[in-house]
Amino acid sequence: MASPPILFLRDINLTFGATPLLEGADLFVSKGDRICLVGRNGSGKSTLLKIAAGLIEADTGEIFVQPGTSIRYLAQEPDFSNFKTVLEYAHVGIESGDYLHQTLYFLGQLGLNGDEKLANLSGGERRRVALAQVLAAKPEILLLDEPTNHLDIEAIEWLEAYLKTSSSALVLISHDRRFLQHLSNATVWLSLGKTRRLDKNFDKFEVWRDTILQREEVDAHKHDRKILSEENWLRYGVTARRKRNVRRLRELGELRQQRRERRIDNKVIKLEVIEANRTGKLVFEAKNISKRYADRNIVKDFSIRILRGDRVGFVGRNGAGKTTLVKMLIGTLKPDEGSVRHGSSSHLVTLDQGREELDLNESLSDALTGGKSDMVFVGDQQRHVVSYMKDFLFQPEQAKTPVGALSGGEKGRLMLARAFAKPSNIIILDEPTNDLDLETLDLLQEMISEYKGTVLLVSHDRDFIDRIVTSTLTPDIITSGIWTEYAGGYSDMLIQRGEASPKIPIEKKKQPVKQNSMKKKTQRMTYKDKHTLTILPQKIEDLRSRIETIQNEISDPGLYNKNKIRFEDLTRELATMQIELTQSEELWLTLELKRDEIENN
Repeated sequence: MASPPILFLRDINLTFGATPLLEGADLFVSKGDRICLVGRNGSGKSTLLKIAAGLIEADTGEIFVQPGTSIRYLAQEPDFSNFKTVLEYAHVGIESGDYLHQTLYFLGQLGLNGDEKLANLSGGERRRVALAQVLAAKPEILLLDEPTNHLDIEAIEWLEAYLKTSSSALVLISHDRRFLQHLSNATVWLSLGKTRRLDKNFDKFEVWRDTILQREEVDAHKHDRKILSEENWLRYGVTARRKRNVRRLRELGELRQQRRERRIDNKVIKLEVIEANRTGKLVFEAKNISKRYADRNIVKDFSIRILRGDRVGFVGRNGAGKTTLVKMLIGTLKPDEGSVRHGSSSHLVTLDQGREELDLNESLSDALTGGKSDMVFVGDQQRHVVSYMKDFLFQPEQAKTPVGALSGGEKGRLMLARAFAKPSNIIILDEPTNDLDLETLDLLQEMISEYKGTVLLVSHDRDFIDRIVTSTLTPDIITSGIWTEYAGGYSDMLIQRGEASPKIPIEKKKQPVKQNSMKKKTQRMTYKDKHTLTILPQKIEDLRSRIETIQNEISDPGLYNKNKIRFEDLTRELATMQIELTQSEELWLTLELKRDEIENN
């Protein structure tokens, strides 16, 4: 039996201007819930989370928080003004005397010590500070809005491992599919102001959503057919009794009113890349290139050949040199040593989600046209800027809106519109998934998969990498500046390095079967697999027990002051145990899937 909610929002309504944003939305959170809140950009997800956090007041609706329940909220863009140091911000809302050690622990786990000046931090470092602040309080409910934005893969996987063992109920907004798949046990879909709940993991969501949309489309068609039938009766069948005529006329009016009020969530961004003439077979060739900053090797003695049609992913922690390596390959940064050769007929476009090239004071239309006219060149054709804006879900009245006033998702769509107006045969994607909703990411993935040119992708989104790239480049974590290329995506790289098995199997496009291909050998469970599958459950239980024991000990407010060495030893052991637990759970899942596949064949 489900436990009673410790937080609920019921029948929430909110209107901005003349446009209703939330219409009867619900959100129920019980102990143990790990809810992912999904929906398109602009659907009201962040607003609903802010209402739950008590930061925005709804027009109408019922809100209940169980007395004594603590809630912490992570905003998409936290306000760091009025704070100088990391520790000063991290202590907001926390009793520093009791929770200093916890704050220091989380800052340390995220690579900070608390003394850093906020003004000097990067976007990723600021995200870590905000996370440390909400996690240190260990609330009953955590409301996290895009927690993985600007984090590198190492930090994302640490956060996953921690949240898996946390006792806090979670409500997550994220574009990161892998993150949602690993953490959720329920999915709330916000669409057209209303919410629907699926009490299953996010990986079941998209099939469920598509089934609902198909059913609603059929219902809408039946409704329209009924209106057409009644309109035919109105024209040709008015000789019936008057009372019956009046009733049918009233019902027809009601049907027409329902159609006017019908809202269909069918807006889809139009992504179409304009391909230039093909490059030569060789696109980039680097020979023994190196780059050094101060006393640190960023890239050392690196060589690679990238051919037409290759899709290369660059992964690694923030500051590892991913963007530096890409810039050397495309020629915007010279290597200290070595050489880079470029192929012929290159037409390159860059999608830089850092968005440094955007002028925040410029209007949306000027950002697309260059401010010279109301026309934009899309390939070699001219289009009116408002028409082109509609392809990317902008409203005509937004044409004069300053870029700085756009939301994160709108800025992301603006970057897509600017990049894909130009013909290309090479695309550079630098963190393209930030702030884009799942539907847009699906379209972007599909477009890139069908693109005949060459793609260089810098990303921390593991699922997106797995679906896009043909090879993955990553730096050695021990030897500074050494980069290695692995065939396949991020999960393939982990297998080749012996670090872990693939976390969530992704659906690949089926390849045509060759007529004369040999039959695939029957797969079998090895003795080692069977033995591992037998011992893993107990190992997982032992790890969970040890993690709980450590967490109970370090939760002692006086431990840090009484025995700093003991506290630091325990925090290091906890991090190791959490990683080992994650890897053990993933190995168990992989072996179980393998056993099921063999038994069902």
